[in-house]
Amino acid sequence: MAVREYRSIQGDAWDSIAYRLWEEERFMADIMAANPEHADVLIFPAGVMLRIPDVDLTARPMKDLPPWVTA
Repeated sequence: MAVREYRSIQGDAWDSIAYRLWEEERFMADIMAANPEHADVLIFPAGVMLRIPDVDLTARPMKDLPPWVTA
């Protein structure tokens, strides 16, 4: 499995990176877990290299979302 990397853009946040990569903010926890040295960062400056884990887009059911999200 190849390690993917992402170079931050000024103003990136964990959820915006996840959305940019997978159109799903819910995978931000996966990115955070792969980059514990940056866990205290809320808004990234430009040029921070982050490891991007492989995620299984089908593995997480969306059953816990409120009705207005799944409708």
